[in-house]
Amino acid sequence: MNTTFTTTRERMIAANQAEYGEHAQALRWVNTTQATAAETRRAETLATLAERITQACKQTKPHYGPLSPGCQICTQGQWSCLFINGRCNCRCFYCPTAQDDTGVPTTNLIQFATPEAYAEYASRFGFSGVSISGGEPLLTYERAIAYLQAVRHKMGTEPHLWLYTNGTLVTAERLAGLKAAGLDEIRFDISAVDYSLEKARLAADHIACVTVEIPAIPEDAQRLADLLPALSDAGVRHLNLHQLRLTPHNRPNLIQRNYTYLHGESVTVLESELTALALLQRACDQRLPLAVNYCSFVYKRRYQKAAARRRSAQESLKAHEAVTENGFIRTLALTGEPERIGLQAEHLKRCGLPPDRWTLNAKHDRLGFHPELWPQLDLSAGRLTIGYAEAVLSAQVSYRCAFKEVRLTPADKLYIEKRPLRLELPLDESDRDYFRRAVIEASPVPKTPQSPAQEEIADFEFIRPGLQDYF
Repeated sequence: MNTTFTTTRERMIAANQAEYGEHAQALRWVNTTQATAAETRRAETLATLAERITQACKQTKPHYGPLSPGCQICTQGQWSCLFINGRCNCRCFYCPTAQDDTGVPTTNLIQFATPEAYAEYASRFGFSGVSISGGEPLLTYERAIAYLQAVRHKMGTEPHLWLYTNGTLVTAERLAGLKAAGLDEIRFDISAVDYSLEKARLAADHIACVTVEIPAIPEDAQRLADLLPALSDAGVRHLNLHQLRLTPHNRPNLIQRNYTYLHGESVTVLESELTALALLQRACDQRLPLAVNYCSFVYKRRYQKAAARRRSAQESLKAHEAVTENGFIRTLALTGEPERIGLQAEHLKRCGLPPDRWTLNAKHDRLGFHPELWPQLDLSAGRLTIGYAEAVLSAQVSYRCAFKEVRLTPADKLYIEKRPLRLELPLDESDRDYFRRAVIEASPVPKTPQSPAQEEIADFEFIRPGLQDYF
């Protein structure tokens, strides 16, 4: 197994144990022997498929055939998912949260009580894709239509619009209404309806792109493998597979099944990932016209979250700061004796470098600078530090951090708070060299950071590649 991030692993294990408390002992956690065998099996499967699949997004999203239009937009970080309600008429054992409250349409924990406010939000942040999810969106069909129409009216034909449904409330009339409202793609969770393709087949006559999006349930592996040709015959163009995730809500259901659990940023099911990869291989071996995408948990955790951070970061960024690949705002600074730091500032002036790319405080003992100025500075003149912050969208302002107000409509506004995560991380000579090679020069560096500072830098700077480690 890859033991690159030992400290990070220890933190994850502790957090997972704390989340489930006394129930953690009842979970069947993967052991070292199982993890090694499973990682070997996974590596062999991916090696067999190497010439036939794409391992997109730093190898976190293996897929056979093209991604659906919505998934393509997601990989570009241009997707907004609106939870139109919080109520569902199915009770799937794997559902991560309770679905018993209609509520107010919400995205990123921000409520949008009117279609107009949400449309302004989608337009203001330049999303090229918008999805309607739930709950079950068709339980509030008229609400879903209103929000689709508002986005289409505000943004025209450009954004790709899609909707998630279990299909139980789908009718020809509602499909026609969704199409008229501008829907481009519809995604069915057929595992909620005993894998019936009836509604997906009906949708293929109305909506341009029909996708099936389901969790990879290990005990249904053979049934799903046998179903692959039928999906294509029913007009389904894309199959998206997700990894089962344990939550406090679904734990009583999942604990009854003979699953093996993996530590990570959330607890996931080992057999679910292996099932997804086996189905990917089955589709390849049969050369089906059906495109199959494994949307791994680490893809969602790493790429989707980084994309959200990057969007907000651009709103809070100062000219001498930069946004990392992982979406955090980075601040570089040289601190020390005013005379020596002041000389560095004078040097930048004489070189005619953009004055907004650096900033000198009133005491002249701290010079903040953009990374493009790195070669122009004598970094031995002081102590080099890095700070990281996260820009977070919020419906209310906490007044604990710097913030920016974003007005959507006369009655609707939200805030972007710039929340410090790591202040003034000092870099010694070795850490400075690591940062220079890894970030400034984008050169290959050892996979294993050589110090706690390097590990922090790696976590803030980069989206880690590959599927999750098994531990």
